[in-house]
Amino acid sequence: MNYRIWYSTESFADYIIAKTNLRLKNVVKKKMYESDANNAKNFHALPDHIKQILYLDAPDIIVEIDSEPIFSIEVSTEAGTGHNAFQRFARLAASVENNVPAFYIYPEAAIITRQNTLPKWDKINPLVFKALDEVMTIYKIPTLLYYFPSDFRTHSDATTSPNIREKGLKFDSNRNFAGSPDSTNTEMILMFDAINEIISVVERSTVITGRNKLLGNRILRDRKSFMQQEYAAKGGNINMSPLTATVKIPTDYLLNYLSNYENANYNIGELLRSRAETIIYKVDAVFRGDPYPGALAAIDYLLCREGKSFEERRYNLVMAWGNLTIDDTTQTLQLQSTSSTVHDFVSAVQASEDKNILTKNFNQLSSSEIPRYYMQVRYGSMFSKVKHIRVFSYFADAILFPDGALWRDA
Repeated sequence: MNYRIWYSTESFADYIIAKTNLRLKNVVKKKMYESDANNAKNFHALPDHIKQILYLDAPDIIVEIDSEPIFSIEVSTEAGTGHNAFQRFARLAASVENNVPAFYIYPEAAIITRQNTLPKWDKINPLVFKALDEVMTIYKIPTLLYYFPSDFRTHSDATTSPNIREKGLKFDSNRNFAGSPDSTNTEMILMFDAINEIISVVERSTVITGRNKLLGNRILRDRKSFMQQEYAAKGGNINMSPLTATVKIPTDYLLNYLSNYENANYNIGELLRSRAETIIYKVDAVFRGDPYPGALAAIDYLLCREGKSFEERRYNLVMAWGNLTIDDTTQTLQLQSTSSTVHDFVSAVQASEDKNILTKNFNQLSSSEIPRYYMQVRYGSMFSKVKHIRVFSYFADAILFPDGALWRDA
């Protein structure tokens, strides 16, 4: 059996190989390119089954056996309060939506230091555990979080952390694995065990059959239980960010707001009308990427999604960029903002379209552009758009701005 490990950072790939049973396998390392938007020269050459996992965002590692992906890994060292724990959530969703188990390495807490205040621990938002559990419930594919090693449990006073310069985090001592988590830590050992279980299961049962057995595996099941326990122990509840930035309204209110864009020649389609209620994610900020795309993806699974497709939602999922007011008298919405405009979205799309080469004539294409041209013929400019535009347009049924709106019609 032949393994390939697709990586963003080679030292982290070496770390995973060395610390798991991959070291005993025939493994080839391959550089992974995030998208056509950020690496037009190389992205088109990636295999189609890898592109499918990257359609929203790129994890740090994808491991495959005989061209069948068997797991991905995303690692972060960010402090996890508020929206931040969900910043990479779309990457996990893209993996699992393609039936590929996902591992998420994230600090239980990280030290933050602000001017004129003592260093303190910034703890993980436990709602992330529920969001991951919801993904597993729908797809029946492991989506497991392991804590990035830190001094948090042994040094509750952040000022006494031996690794305060590294935000309290513990990195591996081997220079060949620069930036990787401490491999001697219990959390990482448990993750290595889980990876070894996946390798063992798919080798015995084949990848397709093995995937259906993974959540019954004792080691992976125990981790799922641990995550549920952490959610409860850390006081997890639905009154936490980003859900505190959402509101549920009758869909009629949304339709009344969008009626400004209807006329005698056009009526809004059936998808939005098919759901009686709508969840609105309120973002009163400058239009931009992180952490909002990941938070939007998490809200979908936490509040809306009932099935594997975005069409299988109980409620519409809408983003509103600005200060939103629900007008019960006229049964509509009011949206004001001095920060965001629909032109910000359009400008980001237009900038992405600079990567589009479909308008070229054949004799204008260099030989190296021909396979990339053919990729764009097949997929359009999907991979050429920056990641937050891809995520927003995939998860949101509609995006509202004070001076315009975009929506999915069917």
